[in-house]
Amino acid sequence: MRDPLLLTPGPLTTNLITKTAMLRDWGSWDGAFNELTASVCADLLKIAHAQDSHVCVPLQGSGTFVVEAAIGTLLPRDGCLLVLVNGAYGERMAQLVEVMGRRVVRLAFADNEPVCPARLAACLAEHPQCSHVGLIHCETSTGLLNPLQQIAEVVAAAGRELIIDSMSGFGALPVDARQLRFAALVSSANKCLEGVPGMGFVLVERQALARSQGNSHSLSLDLFDQHAYLQRTGQWRYTPPTHVVAALRSALDQYQAEGGQPARLARYRANCERLMRGFDRLGLKLYLDDAVQAPIILTVHAPAHPAYRFTDLYHAVRERGCILYPGKLTRVETFRVGCIGALDLAEIDQALAALEGALRELGYLEHSSEHHA
Repeated sequence: MRDPLLLTPGPLTTNLITKTAMLRDWGSWDGAFNELTASVCADLLKIAHAQDSHVCVPLQGSGTFVVEAAIGTLLPRDGCLLVLVNGAYGERMAQLVEVMGRRVVRLAFADNEPVCPARLAACLAEHPQCSHVGLIHCETSTGLLNPLQQIAEVVAAAGRELIIDSMSGFGALPVDARQLRFAALVSSANKCLEGVPGMGFVLVERQALARSQGNSHSLSLDLFDQHAYLQRTGQWRYTPPTHVVAALRSALDQYQAEGGQPARLARYRANCERLMRGFDRLGLKLYLDDAVQAPIILTVHAPAHPAYRFTDLYHAVRERGCILYPGKLTRVETFRVGCIGALDLAEIDQALAALEGALRELGYLEHSSEHHA
């Protein structure tokens, strides 16, 4: 039986070629695996045009592990992080700084409002103690796209360092280190690169990493030591996720064959537009305005049915071969549908058919907001 389509922001539906890459066992100290790691890191830097300015430090664990590692390594123990918060992942970034026992300032926006560069500039002027700024590139709790270039320009003009969480955007949304100044960009194997969960990576500006020795609160999350050991030996410090690295190598080969970042973005954008047209036909209303919507994941208002329950919709859609994602907002009832992964328009049409069938079965369709005949 075919696996269900994952209409989520990761883990994603992956290509059979990517899955097959995990059938081989690798020795973690073997030269062939060291070459695999080096090639993956080199290609990740190329995606961001960052070969001349940054290094790539891979790390075991989920995306949040790697965000914590980047901040714990780059933020001095007496530093302060200004976190730009317009969703759950911005709040999570602020929380992990607090857990480290370091200072944090939140600049909050509504969850459907992108970061305002002018407000950021004013906040930086008001808080000279903030040495670094933390930004969520695409806020996965809604799918909102923040204005990365303008934010980076404000941070650079203020003489501060920018740490970008581009977990659900990197590989599809353009990033060019030749034009964009950042101390670190954090992402994961199992998002727009279409690998599998188990590792993330940080593209770190060389001088910023060189200054970071001794900052980390953690042995295993110390990117300075992780990079130094990798440079000295070609190996990861601790047991690497060998099968995950091999899957990412395969996924990167497919990424390049597809046409790299522009082609990946074009496919996701086409998926997104097909979903948006389908939702409109079903009378489902999107949470975000088009102007701030990234083609990564869509947040959809729940049908206005008095008996609506997401779990019922989830199971009815799953029975039809697709998996939805729950909403992450507290003040309105929503669910989310991802545009990314090894999905094309045929799979998107299958997903829309599954959603329509589930809505009809549950009696929700006639209660969809602004239903179109």
